[in-house]
Amino acid sequence: MFDPKWVRDHPDLLDRGLKRRGLEAASARVLAIDEERRAVIAKLQALQERRNAASKEIGAAKAKKDEPRAKALMEEVATIKAEMPKLETEQAAVDKDLEDALGGLPNIPADDVPDGDASANKERHQHGKKCAFDFKPKPHFEVGETLGLMDFETAAKISGSRFVVLKGALARLERAIAQFFLDTHLNEHGYQEVSPPLLVRGETMFGTAQLPKFAEDQFRTTSGLWLIPTAEVSLTNLVRESIVEEGALPMRLTACTPCFRAEAGAAGKDTRGMMRQHQFTKVELVAITTPEQSEAEHEGMLASAEAVLKKLDLHYRVVTLASGDMGFAAQKTYDIEVWLPGEGAYREISSVSNCGEFQARRMQARYRPKGDKHVRHVHTLNGSGVAVGRALIAILENYQEADGSVVVPDALAPYMGGIKKIERAP
Repeated sequence: MFDPKWVRDHPDLLDRGLKRRGLEAASARVLAIDEERRAVIAKLQALQERRNAASKEIGAAKAKKDEPRAKALMEEVATIKAEMPKLETEQAAVDKDLEDALGGLPNIPADDVPDGDASANKERHQHGKKCAFDFKPKPHFEVGETLGLMDFETAAKISGSRFVVLKGALARLERAIAQFFLDTHLNEHGYQEVSPPLLVRGETMFGTAQLPKFAEDQFRTTSGLWLIPTAEVSLTNLVRESIVEEGALPMRLTACTPCFRAEAGAAGKDTRGMMRQHQFTKVELVAITTPEQSEAEHEGMLASAEAVLKKLDLHYRVVTLASGDMGFAAQKTYDIEVWLPGEGAYREISSVSNCGEFQARRMQARYRPKGDKHVRHVHTLNGSGVAVGRALIAILENYQEADGSVVVPDALAPYMGGIKKIERAP
């Protein structure tokens, strides 16, 4: 979210950034609302000042026994008091208009982000090689269903489309993946584990920019709380409306949670399998840091997400997203795309974003630099570390055998209770 003063000082930067995202200029609209708001505030302040001055003049008039003057001043004060609520209501309305206008604007892409839509995404590097099979590899849902351990039909009876029931060794494999990811980030990458709320208030969703623009993609309860679409929401908001001492930064937080997404805009996309679900498990990484540290923190978070995939010996590539393909709150994003031989395509398994101070302004999250009495907004970063369901998909497709069984990766062996190969359920 942008500071109105910054928009007044840099309207061209805002419009240029929006254009890079393929959006129309917005500075003129924002500045018009801001000018109206400032005019109302000035009028209200002038009335308050006149009311205070008139109140003092009433005392002086009474001291001089000038009752006509005192009476006229009291009538003036009464008129002012009657006018002020109207202006206060007007200010509240224009404040809301400005908040809505600013709240609907996405973050500005960083200078080194390539311009364009998804076709302009730039490959940064690859790791490993594609698996070689002496048979035609199957997509994950065929592997899982053949094993008798992945059940979409029963899930549909229970909940509807875009749900799955995992059983036996596949359910254990999902749990093992999550535990392996968490242990790696805790023990090797310096993250602190958090068990956060799964239901949050609207203000919390606004802070990380899921609201208001993406309300239709979320699930809301009858009590008005929202189910989190990612633990990023809860973790990032741990510093909302607070001032953190610089010595406490960077804060690196991780959580493994269920995530819930309505997928309102995904009609017809990935309708088979586990790729796009209403409910899924994800290990999330969040960092809160200073502006000076955020670029290095972004690279470190990417390395952390890559590390778990390297341990699983999965082939993947990293791409820098183009300006028109980034998420709403991001100023720069790296996507990790894992190779799925059954699908014959690379698919996103992690997205690692630097949001700069965009979310911090929406949350009023600040820090106090050492030796400085002034506070500054923190920078926030988030990334999948990684999506557990999609990692399960990648393992099923890359570790499948010709007989339909699936070999358990060495990195997961300590979590699988001696199961080295997943075979069809009896």
